[in-house]
Amino acid sequence: MERPEYMELAEGYARFRPEGCVSLEMAVALVGGALTFCHDQQIPRLLVDTTRLTGFPPPTIADRYFIAQDWAQKAKGKVIVAMVVPPEVIDPQKFEVIAATNAGQRVDVFTSESEALDWLLRQE
Repeated sequence: MERPEYMELAEGYARFRPEGCVSLEMAVALVGGALTFCHDQQIPRLLVDTTRLTGFPPPTIADRYFIAQDWAQKAKGKVIVAMVVPPEVIDPQKFEVIAATNAGQRVDVFTSESEALDWLLRQE
């Protein structure tokens, strides 16, 4: 698999910053592709910054569940993910984090890239 557009490789992790006006389905597919690439290339950590994606409303609870399941399946327990999203996208109870954790995915969500990167680099 070719390295996805908008992905940068760094020491021990990859950074994925997609941009553009897309549907929720396309946004999910873009991140899913980055996860698959990291898994296949044995990159253990992925920072995903979705703050430059527009064109869709915040996901519903059902969307969050199915997104978490999809991404956990692509990471196969081998890629730890730190997500950066606009504040209005984060569920107050971080339902998406709970759903992903229950599916075997280590992930957390943040509103700042520096916080996300700090958390990501501390993960073993």
